Amino acid sequence: MDRNTLFGGNPFGVLIRLVLISLVVGVILSALGITPRNLFYHVDILARRLYDLGFGVFENVFGYLVLGAIVVVPIWLVARLFGVMSSKKNGSDRDA
Repeated sequence: MDRNTLFGGNPFGVLIRLVLISLVVGVILSALGITPRNLFYHVDILARRLYDLGFGVFENVFGYLVLGAIVVVPIWLVARLFGVMSSKKNGSDRDA
């Protein structure tokens, strides 16, 4: 496996894309009032609440699943679209 396959392209280009995407997402989250401290605080609260619920209680699992899917599925979809566009640009028709 070469480094282009490992990183999904030229490592320097991937780094530049990650920096630009991180900058845009950071601006958006900042506009929404979400700071790193605030985000870690809420993740900590979520972990404590999950622990306090106990591992035998699964009534809210569907709610957490839907909430997580609201974030994860669009990111996955965008990643797949970038992958399809990238493979078409390179001239190869790979199926995932």
